[in-house]
Amino acid sequence: MIKKKTIMQYGELLFGALLFATAVNVFIEPCGLNTGSVIGLAQLLSYLLVKGNSLTGLFSFCMNVPLMLLAWRAISRKFLIKTIIAVTFQSFLLTVIPVPATPVMGDVLSNVLLAAILGGVGIGLGLLSSGSLGGLDILGVYFSKKYPSFSVAKLSYALNFLILGASAIVFDIQSALYSFMLIGIMYFVSDRVHYQNINMYAIIITHDPEVKKLILHKTGRGVTYWMGKGAFTETETEILLCVLNRYEVHAFRKMVAKQDPKAFILLSKGNPILGNFEKRLIV
Repeated sequence: MIKKKTIMQYGELLFGALLFATAVNVFIEPCGLNTGSVIGLAQLLSYLLVKGNSLTGLFSFCMNVPLMLLAWRAISRKFLIKTIIAVTFQSFLLTVIPVPATPVMGDVLSNVLLAAILGGVGIGLGLLSSGSLGGLDILGVYFSKKYPSFSVAKLSYALNFLILGASAIVFDIQSALYSFMLIGIMYFVSDRVHYQNINMYAIIITHDPEVKKLILHKTGRGVTYWMGKGAFTETETEILLCVLNRYEVHAFRKMVAKQDPKAFILLSKGNPILGNFEKRLIV
């Protein structure tokens, strides 16, 4: 029997692909803007090679195939299956959703904001479902597994810089600037949706010495602890410090509470973490 969580994940994945494809065809394409990444490259190829028709979906699918072949040994089977489904569905939608002849909204900025929100939520839902919508997300997972010190962000910046530079030549500088704004807002929104990108600090005060061992073994997260003393009771207690991502918080709280119902847990949204903190793209 298929688990409810699995059904929810596939629902999020397909809905995310629908939102992103809608943002591209309905709001981005009519304004002559570019989404960056692999889809953005597909947009440029479609415009240059096929006048009058949009083959962005077909080109993006073709470019995602070698990326998935490159990464299939480094990423989990579930992630790969979900990504194949999402890329195929998204490419189909990019092909069948009609592109309006003129922008839907009266001014470009309104189209940019709406497209960025829809596209950002779509990307975030794809990652939240333990899959992705393809493109640099695949490379991000691949390089995080193979080369932990490799900066996927730098790769993304370099590729988007080249694509937007080409967009400025093909269209105009104003379109490239709006595209830059679109990409920035879109990925900000996707980070808010994709909980794995939000770091949390957890401080646990407990009398049970097994709690820290449980966290180490069940989550794989590191724990720092020191001994404290209650001001009222004068009894010794352990103070544990752990950093995790927001997606892990619910299971983390349940696990600690089950081991020690009297444990005091303080959670706080953290600033960017420097050093050896593992960002888990696959849950």
